[in-house]
Amino acid sequence: MHGLLVTLITLVVAISVVFGWLFASYRKFTKNLPKPAYQYPRVRPELESSADEEGWFAWIGHSTVYMNLFGVRILTDPVFSEKIGVSLLGLLRIGPKRHTAPALKLDELSPVNVILLSHAHMDHLDLPSLRKLADPEIEVITARGTSRLLRGMPFKGVYELGESEEIVLSSGMKVKSIPVRHWGRRFPWNSTYAWTGYSLEHQGRKAVFAGDTAMTQTFKELSNDGPIDVMMMPIGAYSPDSFQTSHCTPEQAWEMFQDSGARWLIPIHHDTFVLSREPVKEPLQRLFAAAGSQQDRIVVREHGGIFRLQGSVPEAAVAPSSL
Repeated sequence: MHGLLVTLITLVVAISVVFGWLFASYRKFTKNLPKPAYQYPRVRPELESSADEEGWFAWIGHSTVYMNLFGVRILTDPVFSEKIGVSLLGLLRIGPKRHTAPALKLDELSPVNVILLSHAHMDHLDLPSLRKLADPEIEVITARGTSRLLRGMPFKGVYELGESEEIVLSSGMKVKSIPVRHWGRRFPWNSTYAWTGYSLEHQGRKAVFAGDTAMTQTFKELSNDGPIDVMMMPIGAYSPDSFQTSHCTPEQAWEMFQDSGARWLIPIHHDTFVLSREPVKEPLQRLFAAAGSQQDRIVVREHGGIFRLQGSVPEAAVAPSSL
């Protein structure tokens, strides 16, 4: 009994030391980061009258996009928590708070047929959000090695895709993994966790969700599989410059978008969580500067913005209030 007590005390002390170190390290890292005031989206996606035969894309925040690809409703990297990071027994969470509320609440997402998970980083794979979403009618596509994080959640199916692998879901939608430049560890020991972007094809239309990526030449190859209607591309978390080994700048995002041959761009991964040093409004401003005379191809410009893919002319963007 005495030995067990000593072991428990030792374990508690070790956990306390680790979390104390994490907290101190996080405080040091965030000391000089921007500290924006909390804000609510200026607009809300109006989906009540949307028909299943339409194509539309609504930016909820960060890398979370709720879309309908002509009959299949898809949610990317769902993060609805007010704070993300490492949790200590559910009592303490060390990590960034969101400064922009989600444009829709979880109970306003109905239905969801497919969830896409690009990698296991906590600002992309949020376990509290996924537990609330878990439903036997939802299929989940995730990066290789990461499905273990969803064990016990009552999804219809959880499928891992390795690089360039593809799957046709029960809806008939084809999902293909595309190579991106990033990294996948959730914790230092998760060396087998992969990362990926996705190409989605349904009813003759195609969208690409890039997840997280640094500058890479692989987007030049995407057009080989046919024209892309919509590209969802990250544009934030690039400062200091050392972050650019994993995250592209807005200018690089625009270049990769052009390389892909996609028609319309939805910028994601910005102005939701403070993850880096650049001012929170800077990524979108720099993206517009990079786009120049082609700014009209950037079709969702704020949280809650929605792009409707109908024929050749988009029912497109909400004007950016911050530019």
